Amino acid sequence: MNTQRKYGRTWHYPFSPGTTSDDRINAHYWQDLQAIASLVHTEKLDGENNCLNRHGVFARSHAAPTDSAWTHKIRQRWQLLKHDLGDLELFGENLYAVHSIEYHQLEQDFYLFAVRCNETWLSWEEVKFYAALFDFPCVPEITIDPPGNSEPAWRQHVLAHTDSRGAFSPFDVHTGQPCTMEGIVSRNADAFPVADFAHNVFKYVRKNHVKTDQHWKRHWRRARMAWEFQSGEKA
Repeated sequence: MNTQRKYGRTWHYPFSPGTTSDDRINAHYWQDLQAIASLVHTEKLDGENNCLNRHGVFARSHAAPTDSAWTHKIRQRWQLLKHDLGDLELFGENLYAVHSIEYHQLEQDFYLFAVRCNETWLSWEEVKFYAALFDFPCVPEITIDPPGNSEPAWRQHVLAHTDSRGAFSPFDVHTGQPCTMEGIVSRNADAFPVADFAHNVFKYVRKNHVKTDQHWKRHWRRARMAWEFQSGEKA
């Protein structure tokens, strides 16, 4: 296993407004979608992409196992399951720290969204199987009709879902006001080769979604769970 191999760069839909200068746009996404038998759409959560494999817990760069304060909890979980992972690599959204969105209805702080095994990204059904096996929730699914034959109609159908509040009641950290979910990730529901990632995973991200700066790591704070908001506990 290559411990330095990070999660693939997810290319944006051309109608995704949240691109930055170093993002990539899949101008041929419609052609790619037509070759996919079944799509799964999930909510893009505002956290840190963490990978758990037998070598450790890795942040997005995969340069070396992470030791950040906000991964302490998931590193404790990893200690319990590391000997059972084998060639599996579990990828999840770590929401332990607040980034640009604060969620008011979190029941957990780590949500699985992909599993890699050697040169294959496993199917969504297999992701859910391993999530249950290792006692992790999966990122929330979003029901969107299949692409069909009309790209403009399907694009408008997807865009109609982007104003949703999502599953966990998101609030903008700067204004304190309710906001929409960060975005939508679409993936081939079936397994596919690692080399074909760019043709099987796509995303829509809302405009100006990143509001953290270079000082975030010095002033980060723990995300509160739903019960803490209900009980009125302070951050």
